[in-house]
Amino acid sequence: SAMEETDREAVATAVQRVAGMLQRPDQLDKVEQYRRREARKKASVEARLKVQSWLNQCLWCSVIVLLFFFFFEYLKIISLKSFKNNSYSHSGAFFLVLLLSFPEIVRETHDLIERGELLQAHRKLMDLECSRDNLMYEQYRMDSKNTHDMNLIHTYFGDMQKLSEELAKQLWMVVQRSLVTVRRDPTLLVSVVRIIEREEKIDRRMLDRKKQTGFIPPGRPKKWKEKMFNILDRTVSTRIEGTQADTRESDKMWLVRHLEIIRKYVLDDLLVAKTLLEQCFPPHYDIFNRLLNMYHQALATRMQELAAEDLEANEIVSLLTWVLNTYTSAEMMGNSELSPEVDVNSLDALISQNVVDQLLSKYMSTLTSNIIGWLRKALETDKKDWIKETEPEADQDGYYQTTLPAIVFQMFEQNLQVAAQINEDLKTKVLILCLQQMNSFLTRYKDEAQLYKEDHLKNRQYPQCYVQYMIAVINNCQTFKESIISLKRKYLKSDMEDTLSISHANMDATLDIIAKEGCSSLLDEVFMDLEPHLNELMTKKWLMGSNAVGTICVTVEDYFNDFAKIKKPYKKTMTLEAHRRVVVEYIRAIMLKRISFKNAEERKEGAERMIKEAEQFRFLFKKLAAGSGEDTEGLCDIIEAIAEVIKLTDPSLLYLEVSTLVSKYPDIRDDHIAALLTVRGDASRDMKQTIIETLDQGPSQPNPNYVPIFKEITVPTLTVPKLLK
Repeated sequence: SAMEETDREAVATAVQRVAGMLQRPDQLDKVEQYRRREARKKASVEARLKVQSWLNQCLWCSVIVLLFFFFFEYLKIISLKSFKNNSYSHSGAFFLVLLLSFPEIVRETHDLIERGELLQAHRKLMDLECSRDNLMYEQYRMDSKNTHDMNLIHTYFGDMQKLSEELAKQLWMVVQRSLVTVRRDPTLLVSVVRIIEREEKIDRRMLDRKKQTGFIPPGRPKKWKEKMFNILDRTVSTRIEGTQADTRESDKMWLVRHLEIIRKYVLDDLLVAKTLLEQCFPPHYDIFNRLLNMYHQALATRMQELAAEDLEANEIVSLLTWVLNTYTSAEMMGNSELSPEVDVNSLDALISQNVVDQLLSKYMSTLTSNIIGWLRKALETDKKDWIKETEPEADQDGYYQTTLPAIVFQMFEQNLQVAAQINEDLKTKVLILCLQQMNSFLTRYKDEAQLYKEDHLKNRQYPQCYVQYMIAVINNCQTFKESIISLKRKYLKSDMEDTLSISHANMDATLDIIAKEGCSSLLDEVFMDLEPHLNELMTKKWLMGSNAVGTICVTVEDYFNDFAKIKKPYKKTMTLEAHRRVVVEYIRAIMLKRISFKNAEERKEGAERMIKEAEQFRFLFKKLAAGSGEDTEGLCDIIEAIAEVIKLTDPSLLYLEVSTLVSKYPDIRDDHIAALLTVRGDASRDMKQTIIETLDQGPSQPNPNYVPIFKEITVPTLTVPKLLK
């Protein structure tokens, strides 16, 4: 402004006048005289000013007088002796020269800053500041209340403040880029640190003087060291914030990418800081540890921001894996080149345990609903396969199967591997979750298999590959069982075994039910086809020589060609069950009393046919059970034992024969014996009564392996119509 310009001119004029008075050392003796003269002039100027009203003039004169007045005061402090000895080098003369050439020095300093010669620029700035500060200090000592004069000095040196700011700006630019500069031009960084150190020293001196005198120049303390650390801190924060290049919308892997860039940047920066930066700073700056702390804080802030976002399940895993594992791993803070300065064990957590727990619980609830959805979808897809017109796939051993177990367990595996990246505890929780969901899923699987069977029974032509897909469902049960075991073996610590034993037992039980119901529905298929042939047994037609049993054997064998695709444990059960059911149906046909033999000849013929057919069954099931090592001969023995009762020619031995039968098969009831005697056709009612009553007291010696078979067989209570006889 015009005012400031006037002030400066006044000061410059005053300086010239003072310089004119002090050309020779002997003039120093007259300093007191000059001072008094100027004081008188000042008084007369002030008197004139009362009349004059021009502010500019007033200011101008005041500055001149002030500077003269001050300068004489200032000279008092300077050793007169040194002047008389012509040794004015750094005292008054220097001060004068400085005052006179102030605008020139400001320009030079500005040019030095522009050219990047920061040390020299700072040297000049220090000289200017020193002069101003001493000037102000003297004014303060003479008249501390006189703010007007103080402001005049401040105004005159106004450009100097701008220089200081200009220089600081250059320093902060170097500091901001220190990790780059240290590689390209370490000398520049060292210069900046030296300037900051000089300023710190001046700050300390000024603060000491303030304690003693109460005076401190404007702009002090500058606290450039503190500012430098603040700038480094901001630079670190910006560096970390600036690494997020993508959003979820633009890239599903945005977080993984963001975290990887952070990891790389932080590791690179810290390695540079440790190997190069430390050499550019005095040890008391503790620059590496300060930077390490800044990076840690900036990372903690960033991780907390990320944790507060609405993260998806896989993003929560990425974040927690990074925070809990990557951060302290050899890929980052645990890098061998950073030790021993960086000790991963003493690093604070980037996010609090509370936030970790919140994220984990959010992860678990998201995962739970995801797994439920995935399992539901997997089952729906599998059900679509069941109605296909092509057979299911077979595994390498030729057993039918569907992809359901593989899909389910692949999904479980993926989620367990992900959880294992975070920690053991989460892995166990996820395993428990998977198995819990598996438990409910298997119940749905069981219901769906049941519905499949019911739909098929409404129309047995549909679905075309019902038998094959039911076999696949049965085999899947075995695969599920094996997969559960291997999943537990792989992901569960042995000491946790007990916590899952109940749910494991439940799943095994459900799988056994599905397989058992599946097998039994397949056998139902067989016996629905056998029904017309079973109805022919023990009829006149049968006695005349029908081929019902031959057809039965061929049909069973035909079905068992398909059943060969059932996995071993279930196939073995199927073969046993089929054998048992054929025998039960055969005995049931006897107990239906569809025939009553007229004479010994018919009895012999019927009994021999029964024995022959038992032999056919025995041969068939031996063939079907080949390799399973099952002894099922005993079942056909029952048919033969019954045939013996029918074949008997001496009625007096009938009681003995029947009692032998009952002792072998103690579950035979009275109505079974009555029916048997009716079929035999030669026992009177009294005879039946006697035999039955006597039998009740007899001992029994059943075979220990005998599985009761008669209890399943009911005997019709209606009397057999005469027509059948």
